[in-house]
Formats: sequence, structure tokens, C-alpha cells
Amino acid sequence: MKIGYSFWGFLGSGVVDTPDGGRSHRRPFINALARQGHQLVFLQADRDRSEANDVLGYAFDAGLPDLDVLFLEWRWPIPGRNTTVCGSPSHTCDLHRQDELLQHYTIGHRVPTIIWDKDRRLRLDDAWRQRPGVVVCEATLDPTPGATSLLFPADDQWLDSAAPHALTAAARPLTLAYVGNQYDRDDEFDRYFAPAAGYFPHAVAGKWPDTCRWPHVAFLGRLGFPAAMRLYSQTLATVLLLPQRYARAGQITQRIFEAVLAGCLPLCPAEVRHSERFIPEPLLVRDGSDVVRTLRRLHAQAGTAAHTQLLADCIARLEPFRLSTQVRVLSTLLDTLVGSGAAR
Repeated sequence: MKIGYSFWGFLGSGVVDTPDGGRSHRRPFINALARQGHQLVFLQADRDRSEANDVLGYAFDAGLPDLDVLFLEWRWPIPGRNTTVCGSPSHTCDLHRQDELLQHYTIGHRVPTIIWDKDRRLRLDDAWRQRPGVVVCEATLDPTPGATSLLFPADDQWLDSAAPHALTAAARPLTLAYVGNQYDRDDEFDRYFAPAAGYFPHAVAGKWPDTCRWPHVAFLGRLGFPAAMRLYSQTLATVLLLPQRYARAGQITQRIFEAVLAGCLPLCPAEVRHSERFIPEPLLVRDGSDVVRTLRRLHAQAGTAAHTQLLADCIARLEPFRLSTQVRVLSTLLDTLVGSGAAR
């Protein structure tokens, strides 16, 4: 099938000064679809070329080529950025382009459309959820009624090559780190990360524009993707800080496998729905004091057989994210959508 793929981000390492949580999984996902025989054309701007001077050889099209399926990594209004007039300062055209694609393909030509709502921004009453020929995917094991589960995919080779003994033997000068931006995470940061930061060597990487509440926390600013992965490889543990719209739905982000596959143990708030399915019980935490106690125990176990076994358990629990599994999910969805002629 010819799939028009719309995403606002990068396929390579991109640039430091921009958010994009897809850098660990988007390119393996796309390459796996191509290996299935699908032809992919990318319908947003080639930011790898224009912003990172990185020419990767993928096909981009600023027009409206013929397609069998439209696949959207869902974009939403961000005031002052993609809701402004084209050409104005700081404007990004991702939302305008998405609207153009939906009007032309989904409405105008009734092309089967898949919306991957990776950020949980599509309202429960949104009309797109009810439109014939449109399927909404969500990155959770327990999606909204009518939606399909499509998790963030972890490359099979990355999963299969993870070696717990080697990872736990590596030096880890930091006890605690967090990689990610501030958006909608202040309360979780206050409750789980900030108290522990007062006791252990730590670092926070990402865009945190308002840090005055936490003068004791070491904020590094944004790091490029390779540098963020190196931070994980130097750190004993992280805390999975999830906005409430993720936590209530049991949506664990790609940060879990980015950390675990670098040997960084993921502490997770027990209040996160389905947390026990992804995280071993010794790593579930309930408040800041619990994080401190858990980190002290992990620090005492560092490099031991108990540490290795705990990391091995974490790696085993990443199986639901396996890339080949998620590609099968999407392939079945594509066959059903296009084969049934649901949108035509």
C-alpha cells in the first residue's frame, strides 16, 4: 500500500532545541513498514534536512499525492505556535498541513485514515472518532472504546541484544535522572522526583522553563537524543513522570524502554493504571519518601545478582512494546480498512 505518513518531528537525531518524543521509535517503525512492502511518503516538512542538515533519503512530498491510506501522528492546537498566521514569528505549519490532509484525503476523497493519538489530545467526543473510514489508535493496552491499541514500538534488535549482566556492571555515577519536558508534570515532579533529588546525585534533562520551585535540582536543559541516552547509561534509576491524562489511561511512554535498554531502572508511581504489568513490584513507588527508600535499596544492590535480576525482569516486561508486534497490529488494521473499502 502507499501510505501517506504525517508527523512533526525527526527521523534522525534532529536538533537539541526542539521537543520530539519519537526519535527512539519512529524510524524503526517506518523502516519495518517499508520491509513489509509498503511505500511510504512523508507529508509534513523534512525537518531533518531543513533544521538538522541531515539528508536521510526518505521520500517527502509537500503536495497531495495519490494514497491508499493516510496515517497521522495527531497534532493539536498550540497557541502562539501552530495557531498563528503562516509566516509569522515562531509559527509552525504542522496543524495547518494536517487540516489540509484531512480535508483532501479523509473528507474529499474518503481515503482510509489512521489517527495515532500519541499525546492523548483527541477528545472523547471528537467527531473524527465517529467518522466512517477513520480509526483512532492510542498508545495504551486499554484504549478508549472504539480505539485500537498501538504502543510505542521498541526495535526487536534493541530488545534482543539487551544484556542485563553487562548493563548492571557498568559504572553509574548518578543515582537518579529524568529525561523529558516539564509539560503537565509539575505535581508529579513535586511528589516523586524533587524530594529524592535532595539526597542523591541526579540530573534532569529537557525543557523546564519554570524551575524556581526546585532550587536544589540540577537541571541540564535540553540534550540531543544521543546525549540523553548516554545520561540513562550513566544513571542507576529514573522515575516515570506521567501527566494525569496518561496515568489514568495507563499510557506508558517510550521513556520506559529508552531507560531500561540503557540499564536505567524505571521507578513508576503505583497510581499509574496497569503499572504492575510493565514494572516489577519493587520499583513501584507511592510518594517521595518511597522513592528515597527504593533508591537507597537499589544503591546498596548495585552490581549484585539482585540488581541484574531486577533489570532482566524490567527487560522482559517490555515485550508488549516489541516492534514486530506493533507492526502486526498496524498491518491487520491496514488490511481491514483498505480491504473492506470502509471509507469509500
